[in-house]
Amino acid sequence: MPNTIALLTAGGFAPCLSSSLAALIERYTQVAPNARIIAYRHGYEGLLKGDSLEITPADRAGIQRLYAFGGSPIGNSRVKLTNIPDLIARGLVPGGVNPLKVAADQLVGDGVTILHTIGGDDTNTTAADLARYLADHDYKLTVVGVPKTVDNDIVPIRQSLGAWTAAEHGARFAANIIAEHNSAPRELIVHEIMGRNCGYLAAETTRRYRAWLDQQEWLPNVGLAREAWEVHACYVPEAHIDITAESERLKDVMNSVGNVNIFLSEGAGVDDIVADMTKTGQSVPRDAFGHVQLDKINPGQWFAKQFSTLLGADKVMVQKSGYFARSAPSNAEDLDLIRRTCAMAVDAALAGETGVVGMDEQAGDALSVIAFPRIAGHKPFDVTQPWFTKMLADIGQPVPA
Repeated sequence: MPNTIALLTAGGFAPCLSSSLAALIERYTQVAPNARIIAYRHGYEGLLKGDSLEITPADRAGIQRLYAFGGSPIGNSRVKLTNIPDLIARGLVPGGVNPLKVAADQLVGDGVTILHTIGGDDTNTTAADLARYLADHDYKLTVVGVPKTVDNDIVPIRQSLGAWTAAEHGARFAANIIAEHNSAPRELIVHEIMGRNCGYLAAETTRRYRAWLDQQEWLPNVGLAREAWEVHACYVPEAHIDITAESERLKDVMNSVGNVNIFLSEGAGVDDIVADMTKTGQSVPRDAFGHVQLDKINPGQWFAKQFSTLLGADKVMVQKSGYFARSAPSNAEDLDLIRRTCAMAVDAALAGETGVVGMDEQAGDALSVIAFPRIAGHKPFDVTQPWFTKMLADIGQPVPA
């Protein structure tokens, strides 16, 4: 009997979702052309609701069109199957039932034999919960995850799908934003970049933006000087920010260059922000996973407020590249990794092997099927890497101890 394959994308967007769907469907069309393929709309929410769409032969024939687009055509949501109070509050399950059973029964009712989850650590740890429940209750179903996140913070995966593309587009965004540096004397620009607990994306975006600077020709006599376009600070969650010391350093930059450009990981300094909010009796907004809702506490605005007076800025601009970067179509680097990852995911699923396909840091970065219990989130960015410490030294920022 032919397999029924189910696909879902979940969590925040990354520049790989549309392409991963295309790559999975292409691979199944090559090696299991008789398999039925469905997709649950809006991730685990669609699974709980039984809301799915059928991938038709016509869809398969035109599936390459997805490579040209970012986002996810089947939709995402932030749903954790083990967060029962949240699921009840959102009307996704009634009280007194196990959401994992609801999801498992829906999969069985749809005749699904293989489920592919495309998402980050929350998506794949949720997939692990579901896979464990299925195994414990003798449901015959294989779950294989595909890792995506712009944060690149999934343990033990070296490179998450979409992170390279997000950094490239963040750098492209920055080039236009930094062009605003002389729209007023003494201007402070804060470029806020996604990265809740991991500074990878801010660091890699900075690296790629500075590589673009290296390729440009300058004309200082008429005001086109690299110093004004340079990144003057790159702040990540893994390194403490001494605002007093940094203000002194950056004030010298402001005095000599006329502007200051800061690249800020949105998770940098969040503990300080939360402490300030708690101290003043403010409620700290959190999502279904318990994460601080960064879009509501606005780290970029907080840092701009701290620095603007200390630097004597006449104008302050805070710009976020997150949604621009995370919804881009996959670049060539990512497409190569996506195709290889999805091919292995399909082959593993057809062989009945459960896990997440990724570059295993504990196996020499070999593309492997990694057992679900080994998957975790919040892998920190290594601030001691030579390329990162050299970059900080090049821009005059103290290197983390």
